Amino acid sequence: MKHIRLALALAGLVAAMPSGAADWDAPQEPFALFGNSYYVGPHGVASVLITSKEGHILIDGGSDKSPKQIVAHIRQLGFRPEDIRFILVSHEHIDHAGGVAELQRLSNAEVLTGAAAVPVLRSGEAGRNDPQYGSLPKMAPVARVRAVHDGEVVKLGPLAVTMHATPGHTQGGASWTWQSSEGGRTANMVYADSLNAYGSKAFRYSGDAAWPSARADLERSIGTVAALPCDVLVSAHTEVSDL
Repeated sequence: MKHIRLALALAGLVAAMPSGAADWDAPQEPFALFGNSYYVGPHGVASVLITSKEGHILIDGGSDKSPKQIVAHIRQLGFRPEDIRFILVSHEHIDHAGGVAELQRLSNAEVLTGAAAVPVLRSGEAGRNDPQYGSLPKMAPVARVRAVHDGEVVKLGPLAVTMHATPGHTQGGASWTWQSSEGGRTANMVYADSLNAYGSKAFRYSGDAAWPSARADLERSIGTVAALPCDVLVSAHTEVSDL
């Protein structure tokens, strides 16, 4: 099996922040990634549905504008949003978690994320240790949120999705891996969180008091993603991996 090379992580997933969020919710037709895994997000912020007869797992809920499009895509593919049992979150920013509360309301799914992201999702407000603190809009608070930890496997019937802690863009950053099968072949699937050192105001990745280990954590996370077995890569922002 192939591995994501460090060069890809550096050139793609660590790309500069897009100039603005205006196009992230642009229309995008849903499509099959491989086997029982489908892309259901808008054009610029990813959302992936992993399906089974015992219920589905959704990764990321896009922005506060994304749920209508995500729900329509799921139905277009022949699945029911009401059958989503878990919503997994990559990191605690509004462009990836802003739609989670609405999607949870529609599905009654439990939301799973990195431990540091839990209080942010519950309150809807960024913590002071976020590199972009002070410039992030509030999100709708999420009700049932549970922390998952590095290496923990989320299981639902035949589905098994592993959490990989990848802090750096935020402290609660998480990447997710699973396998999908099609035509007698099994593929390693990777949903990779953002890995760019993007801060606002006076934040510095080299020794900021709000998060002293930010640079070391980010570098470690790049190594983690670079080493993951990968056949199909989905990045939290689609353009940085040319999805």
